[in-house]
Amino acid sequence: MLIHVVLMEPDGQAGLEQVQAAMPILAEVCASLPGASGFAHGPNRDFEGKSQRYAYGFEVSFTDREAHLAYERHPEHLRAGAMLVASCKGGHAGIFVADLEV
Repeated sequence: MLIHVVLMEPDGQAGLEQVQAAMPILAEVCASLPGASGFAHGPNRDFEGKSQRYAYGFEVSFTDREAHLAYERHPEHLRAGAMLVASCKGGHAGIFVADLEV
């Protein structure tokens, strides 16, 4: 199983609103794909003080790499991803991604 974790550094309030607007799109993509489950998103509370720059994030689980690849290639994922890049400080530089194999 893979857990796909994405943390974002929105560019101001407008960037945060754009990030939040992308979440329903990603949720629908994940709901439609076999092998994807558990999509969740929300503000980063950073209780340990180690990730202050990333104000918002989401995670989704995939049964395997093939399911993850189907997500990566999905046209609506590509659209939502472009929204996230446009809304984060420095574009891609304002997004942290980790894929944990568990």
